[in-house]
Amino acid sequence: MQLREVASDARLPKAVDVVVIGGGIVGASAAWHLAKRGLSVALCEKGVIGGEQSGRNWGWCRNTLRHPAEIPLMQQSMRDWRDLAVFGALDTGFRTSGILYSSGRNRNDEASYDAWLASVARYGLDSRMVTAAEVAGLVPGGAGAAVGGLYTASDGGAEPDRATAVIAEAARNLGASLHAECAVRSLELQGGELSGVVTEQGRIECRAVLLAAGVWSRLFAGNLGIDLPQLKVMGSVMRTHPLPGGPDVSVAGRRFGWRKRRDGGYTVSQADATIFDIVPDSFRLLSDFRPAFATGLRSLRLRIGRRFVEEARLARRWQADEITPFEQVRIADPEPAERVLQEAVRAISAAYPVFAGMRIAGQWGGLIDVMPDALPVIGPVLSIPGLFMATGFSGHGFGIGPGAGRLAAELIHGDAPCVDPEAFRLERFRRAQSGSPRAYGTSG
Repeated sequence: MQLREVASDARLPKAVDVVVIGGGIVGASAAWHLAKRGLSVALCEKGVIGGEQSGRNWGWCRNTLRHPAEIPLMQQSMRDWRDLAVFGALDTGFRTSGILYSSGRNRNDEASYDAWLASVARYGLDSRMVTAAEVAGLVPGGAGAAVGGLYTASDGGAEPDRATAVIAEAARNLGASLHAECAVRSLELQGGELSGVVTEQGRIECRAVLLAAGVWSRLFAGNLGIDLPQLKVMGSVMRTHPLPGGPDVSVAGRRFGWRKRRDGGYTVSQADATIFDIVPDSFRLLSDFRPAFATGLRSLRLRIGRRFVEEARLARRWQADEITPFEQVRIADPEPAERVLQEAVRAISAAYPVFAGMRIAGQWGGLIDVMPDALPVIGPVLSIPGLFMATGFSGHGFGIGPGAGRLAAELIHGDAPCVDPEAFRLERFRRAQSGSPRAYGTSG
């Protein structure tokens, strides 16, 4: 995985309107929208811009099979991916390819697809059920594994190795400052309201903070006394060298999935094979996630190993003058699950023989921030005036990132939101309503 590099600004500003914590696609998009509104912004990333899941995902941008509550925000994201006045003129690699979820020979898939179509009918999507003959037309060369599927022609994808970087650079062109390897350690409060942040490079005075830190959000929030019910799962991905004659449509089938990259190669993985590492938080949040575990076990592979020890050793409380876990682990870079990838290779080659000759160019793992209801948190933290969150995208964050960043920026700026944010409120979780907020370095 080779990311487009983003240079940091030489100097940390003394004061800005908003500090964005996290240089993923949501944080970068929010920084762009905030700067576009005339606010001064500093984006602080503990590692490199786009270095974690924003640069490690499949690159899909889809409405297909999203939670109905996410559809309006995803529709806004698709407009922003395409709009020349937003991100459409940037070199993100976005293109409309169509996405097909194949039903294989499992009629249960078709029933679930029909149920989803009924649940989102009011949004006017172009998603539809397709027959085996239509599948063969959309994705030629199959070995007869599909009997139909769910297809959305308006879905597409972008290139994760560059999209976040170019959006961040566009935010800088609007006046935002970018600071990689600059972990935010804590917030400062004055009179009970947010007044600044303390980073490893110094203090920044600000009136608002957006926490868009992906899998690190729970740890940062916990140091503030906010119990954010968020866990991690791991996906494994590989990319191929250019494959002449391969299909253009992105596909999720049984035990495989792909997206054609603009270099002619493919991003390949499995749609239903995420690794769930058992860690201390797994037990702390068991009651919150029990319903999700009960319905999602087919797509989860439980594992206990060294990650339990690694996370147990991470500090959960620290002062503003102490080294934090964010400085100890600059980039979460897990080893991919070799078995998962090999299963995908065998399955995709059997279903579509054109892939039998593919040559693997690289592979990687990525940690995904997940919430109990699979919906993100986007909005203010009521217990700390001035603090906002945009996290917990549950594997949906890349495609929806532009809209999520827009919504977060609108809420911070006080604009009318592009969609109703009610479904994304932090306060929907009873756990997050409890606890006493704290900030280290408080002055007043």
